[in-house]
Amino acid sequence: MARPTVRRRVAATWPFRPTVRYGQQVASALRMETIGGVVMLLAAVAALIWANTPWADAYERVQTFEISPHWLHLGHMDVQHWASSGLLAVFFFIAGLELREELTHGELRNPRDAALPVIAAAAGVVVPALIFVIVTVGEPGALRGWAVPTATDIAFALAVLAVTFTSCPAPLRAFLLTLAVVDDMIAITIIALFYSETVHWTFFGLSALLVAAYGVLQYKNVRSPWLYVPIALLAWYFLQRSGIHATVAAVALGMLTSPRETPDGRPTNAERADHVLRPFSAGVCVPVFAFLSAGVGLGMSELGAVFTDRVALGVIAGLVIGKFVGVFGGAWAAVRLGLATLGEDLHWHEIAGVALLAGVGFTVSLLIGGLAYTDPSQFERVTTAVLIASVLASAAAAVVFRRRVRVRARPH
Repeated sequence: MARPTVRRRVAATWPFRPTVRYGQQVASALRMETIGGVVMLLAAVAALIWANTPWADAYERVQTFEISPHWLHLGHMDVQHWASSGLLAVFFFIAGLELREELTHGELRNPRDAALPVIAAAAGVVVPALIFVIVTVGEPGALRGWAVPTATDIAFALAVLAVTFTSCPAPLRAFLLTLAVVDDMIAITIIALFYSETVHWTFFGLSALLVAAYGVLQYKNVRSPWLYVPIALLAWYFLQRSGIHATVAAVALGMLTSPRETPDGRPTNAERADHVLRPFSAGVCVPVFAFLSAGVGLGMSELGAVFTDRVALGVIAGLVIGKFVGVFGGAWAAVRLGLATLGEDLHWHEIAGVALLAGVGFTVSLLIGGLAYTDPSQFERVTTAVLIASVLASAAAAVVFRRRVRVRARPH
């Protein structure tokens, strides 16, 4: 498995500093998917509560508060844009680390083992997009959001799995992790190809050169973070100015971070980056993004607008139905056609639960929704649809997993 390998080795070698014991305990807790998912959920609930109080206008002012120093030349950037382009870059850097770990030590290192989650992930992107197109065909401007229901939220999905399936077999967790990582890589590719503005190639070239320099330094196993941080920030900055969503640079940097073992047994560059940045991502970046994105009205008129809007209905159908059909159908077809095998400790009922859980879109779906729909009212309906779909998918998966807990507890 990918991340447990990283965490066990870092925990064994990372120096202990009694003066920051409390901070270390908090950071350690935030490295657990359950805790990170709960923090993100609490942030979203807080936003929903605030947005449905008499002080909802204050919430909107926080979202749209502009921070655009002229010397940065980044145009008009409000707090919400900084969260989606800046803070989420850390989240996607972690996703890049996870993909590199999967390719090096995890499920993706063996093509035969990787086939099942990779094919399931690909089908889990295509089918929801098709369902969204079918539901929204003929609706003016609707097709801009075809990719909204294609993404799975890693943190939320793993948190639900950990809470509802306490006897979860390791291969099933690895299947979900690999599925979600591949899903995120497809999503970030979609963002780069379909949701980028006019590309300024000079800035893109500067960013690419910095990313390449980062990769060369990682290959030579240079370890100083004081060298990598400015390179990463400048790569992000130039890509942001190029018109391509800056999170693409974050994924590339994460994938280039070296997992090479050190002769003296110290943590690798990838392990050090994961150890430092994962708590910040889980405790700050993703919750702040969720807080700034999830605050939508839940009155009868707002909910009525969601269920009469074909774009919102397409998002719900894509996440709840399309993800299940795509992931489960893709896995079943891969096994049936001999392209992959179902592990000894995996069962189709549990694969069905993961396929339902893949409908938890949240973070990346909200990101794509914000890129696809610039009209605030349409984005609010899409956001509400993503939240509804994520709750429905989580509840359906929880029912399946709780039943599997009872089945596995029976004596054989």
